[in-house]
Amino acid sequence: MPWRILYWSVFIATGVVYGTMVFGTLPAISKGAAGLMPFDMRPFGYSTADAQTFLDALTDKALALYLGPQHLLDTAFPALFGLSLFGAFLVFVPHRGLRWALILVTLFAVTADYVENARVARMLTHKGLVPGAIVSAASQATVTKSILNTIAMMSLFAALGFAILRKRKAR
Repeated sequence: MPWRILYWSVFIATGVVYGTMVFGTLPAISKGAAGLMPFDMRPFGYSTADAQTFLDALTDKALALYLGPQHLLDTAFPALFGLSLFGAFLVFVPHRGLRWALILVTLFAVTADYVENARVARMLTHKGLVPGAIVSAASQATVTKSILNTIAMMSLFAALGFAILRKRKAR
């Protein structure tokens, strides 16, 4: 019973943090960058020119929001999201090998998200033109995070679907 309470607390915290970012900080950052999307919201990556355009358009207030509250939220989110997926895979994926493979994908996704956060912070704090190597590394982390999160989420939806089918057949 205490594990269920802990899991649902983490799940709810994940939703609150995600909602705060998606409906709060990220739109405000975009608004403070002439409507351009923040790096975290570009699943297909970005070029050096795209990154520099965003950085040049970013107001001081939006930069402070990105490096402050958004960075703080995005420090908590990957761990919370990873724990939420971990718990769901433990419950809904009966095949032990597949379960642990999906947990490993989730762990890699969480790691990629933290790498992305560090690399984005480096771009945001760089003075002058950001070198292409820095942008490329950040973009690669963003794409990797996006791919792994997509795999994890699609796998979760499939696992939930199979769990519903198993339950219906058991009736």
